[in-house]
Amino acid sequence: MYYRVSGKGAFTRPGEGQRARSKAALRALAARDPPPGLLGYRGETPVGWVSLGPRADYAKLAKSPVMKPVDDQPVWSIVCFVVPPAYREQGVARELLAGAIAYARRRGVQLLEAYPVDVDGKAADDSLSFGPLSIYTAAGFEEVARRKATRPVVRLKL
Repeated sequence: MYYRVSGKGAFTRPGEGQRARSKAALRALAARDPPPGLLGYRGETPVGWVSLGPRADYAKLAKSPVMKPVDDQPVWSIVCFVVPPAYREQGVARELLAGAIAYARRRGVQLLEAYPVDVDGKAADDSLSFGPLSIYTAAGFEEVARRKATRPVVRLKL
């Protein structure tokens, strides 16, 4: 929900009812089409999540100095990955990305955009929620902007 809400609205302001409002908003979001992302499974066990959808669905991106729009082309954004520690360094994020690309193609998306982390060596786990640049370049994404040394904006034409 973090990137979908901008400012200090009802979902971000602590206080009575905030938790209930957030849960209700998340349930409504999960029931929408397109869904807010995709789950990856190993057998019956969920092993990861990728958040993707139309860029306009992510209010915080418009104000982000790193992830603000490159141009006015309609894009779908890949905003984050969540992979539990027990499943990291096993290619889960790479497979989630492949699934996200295939899903976007089936939905008729023309342009997929992401905001990975570009660092040498091992990065802090929390900074990798955007995914490492290496998995995007391996999937054919190309850099279209870089507003911070370690944070490129990459795109894939579908």
